[in-house]
Amino acid sequence: MQREPLWTPEFISMGSSNLLLFMSQYIMVAALPIVIAETFAGGDFEAGMAMTAFQVGAVLCRPFAGRLIDAVQKQRLLRLAAVVFFFIMLAFLFARALPAIYLLRFLHGCIFALATTAAAAMAALILPLSRKGEGIGYFALSTNLAMVIGPLVGLLLVGNLGSHVLFLFLTALAALTFVLASLRRLPPEVTAPAKRQRRGVSIKDIIEPRSLAPSLLGGLVFFAYGGILTFIPLYAKSLGLQQETSLFFVVFALVIILTRPVIGRLFDAKGPDWTVYPGFALFALGMVLFSQVNELIGLLTAAALLGCGFGALSPAFQTLAVSSAPPARAGVATATYFWSLDISVGLAALLLGVVAAQFGYTFMYGTACTFVIACTAGCYWLWRRRPALPTR
Repeated sequence: MQREPLWTPEFISMGSSNLLLFMSQYIMVAALPIVIAETFAGGDFEAGMAMTAFQVGAVLCRPFAGRLIDAVQKQRLLRLAAVVFFFIMLAFLFARALPAIYLLRFLHGCIFALATTAAAAMAALILPLSRKGEGIGYFALSTNLAMVIGPLVGLLLVGNLGSHVLFLFLTALAALTFVLASLRRLPPEVTAPAKRQRRGVSIKDIIEPRSLAPSLLGGLVFFAYGGILTFIPLYAKSLGLQQETSLFFVVFALVIILTRPVIGRLFDAKGPDWTVYPGFALFALGMVLFSQVNELIGLLTAAALLGCGFGALSPAFQTLAVSSAPPARAGVATATYFWSLDISVGLAALLLGVVAAQFGYTFMYGTACTFVIACTAGCYWLWRRRPALPTR
């Protein structure tokens, strides 16, 4: 029997838009601290404030983004978000003081939350039910690729061509995002607003209860991953491997890309347990090895194991979160999932930083993060025992 198509122009359009939106963020993460230091004479505190401003904007807007996406025509909303994104990037060219940078980063966080939630919700609705796990896995690859490509591009631009060219490039990315979001008209059943059932505002307008459990489990996975993302530059420096940090993320992303087709098809054919439980085992093993590395080969082996584990867990929980809710609630379900991730990564930077300061990186990665992974596996096992749980 012929399989339903996956790589439709509409799906590629949403994935490409998501790639450029995430690229802009990772370019900023790598390059903006250098701009702040060289152009505004700022230091670590000022660079941290710029990152915090973005996170505050994203966390505050993410839950309301879901309700807005479900209430209006989704593709028009994404186009409007891309236009606002363009003007925010353009405004960086004219920023002359740090408060302006902080304000623009806050607005960037807001529009980033809205646009990425809209793109992810529409991508999930476009996918055929029989290949939803595989498709969401491929969609998540756009984020993984941005994580690798973005910092390299940002450092190359700001180091060789300066901040002016950097912000011109980001403005061009925003314009291209609008073009990609507008290339194909998505079918009405994907973009049409949900029927309004009642008036007023309740907690269900910003959080989808049926998606909460997989969203929280995915958040715990990202909490452990947040320790890597936040502290690997300092950890690698303490090991004398700071120059190899980029290689870690290249291997991490490459393994996810290579394993994604197998993992996605296994999820759709056998159900989530066949990818989630091995994912937990590989992720925990990779974290233990990561805590013990002292040379390049160990670092890259840990990256491969972590990539296999994370690459299995992340799209699985996103698929479960979106599939747990009806299509009319896809926006709120997607926002619920991403909001959990935003908060978890932010908490990881705070709480795991305290653990690392008190006990060192070896304890933090080998014990604390592995304990979080084990607890998440236990919670997942308990959750899966509920008879009413949807498996696809």
